[in-house]
Amino acid sequence: MVGKISAMPVGKAKYSLICNEDGGIIDDLITYRRPAAADGTDVFLVVPNAGNATVVAEALADRAASFDVQVRDASAETSLIAVQGPKAEELLLRLVPAASHNEVTDLKYYAAVEVPLLVGGAGQELLVARTGYTGEDGFEIFVPNDAAPALWQALIAIADEGELTPAGLASRDSLRLEAGMPLYGNELSLQGDPFAAGLGPVVALSKEGDFVGKAALAAKKEAGAGTTSGRRLVGLKGLGRRAGRAHYPVLKDGVPVGEVTSGQPSPTLGYPVAMAYVDVEHTAPGTALHIDLRGKAEPFEVVELPFYRRAK
Repeated sequence: MVGKISAMPVGKAKYSLICNEDGGIIDDLITYRRPAAADGTDVFLVVPNAGNATVVAEALADRAASFDVQVRDASAETSLIAVQGPKAEELLLRLVPAASHNEVTDLKYYAAVEVPLLVGGAGQELLVARTGYTGEDGFEIFVPNDAAPALWQALIAIADEGELTPAGLASRDSLRLEAGMPLYGNELSLQGDPFAAGLGPVVALSKEGDFVGKAALAAKKEAGAGTTSGRRLVGLKGLGRRAGRAHYPVLKDGVPVGEVTSGQPSPTLGYPVAMAYVDVEHTAPGTALHIDLRGKAEPFEVVELPFYRRAK
């Protein structure tokens, strides 16, 4: 991984990337440092995107072969249910015994703790993380597959009271876009690099030792990737009503200068938003651009990401 994971305290989490030798992004990850094993061995939980779980597990196993490290892929036996939104903490507390409420309310952003959840009529210790990948406050609950239905039904019971709404990937995608969060397969790929995606601070080139892709990433940084040449990821605010979509061309004075990676109407903000890779000379906030919407140029303006920040 490109970040300094070993420096994390137990119970904390870190956003990072796993890259190939060329510096291309295999996936973005959240890694949790768990309590050490009984024999003192360090334990880390690595969470990739679901669609890349096998690829990441294989890459980690391959890289661990020359070290005293064991890699176990628990993806097929683990479910993840997320409770997101401004009321996430309040709603989650309904499933936690009163004696453990402080463990939830005291949990900081990008941290995780094991708490008993009242699932199926009995308390069961489950790992609860607080990363809020929708841009709002939120908790992610890691649960064995056989316990997932009971947890889901407990949450549906709350939903039936009108305070929680089941949502799928389409809702998640609109929320993460409003929050300016890149998505693998859209903003992130093997063909891209962290610097152009605005993720340069994630890359710890100064950490001790080597990591896969370090030399290539150092060269990209030295060459000014994403800052002085090529294209850089920007936010685009629609000035009309029509939304851009992935792969639509971005235009300046009728000339293609970029490509949309994600775009749709923003339910929260009430206007279209998009992220796009644009030639660096056209990335200053306030720059007037257009998106080619199937032959019609629709006006957009470059804005700072994120589009939406939650109330603290």
